[in-house]
Amino acid sequence: MNIAFQLSAFINAVVYAVLGVVILVVSFTIWDKISPYELWKEIVEKHNMALAIFAGLMALGIAIIVASAVH
Repeated sequence: MNIAFQLSAFINAVVYAVLGVVILVVSFTIWDKISPYELWKEIVEKHNMALAIFAGLMALGIAIIVASAVH
């Protein structure tokens, strides 16, 4: 096994992981800004469980799309 090849694969994996997380955070932030309510306030202060589930599923959906695109 070539050490340089393994290091290159590791660096590629880290770069793609960071890129995926950044895209996920940016897209989730944009979704939060265009929604007509304050997401964090609704979930934490008002205990809106339906919105929390929806937000989690939205983040999961975005993550799957980003992972497929980056992979």
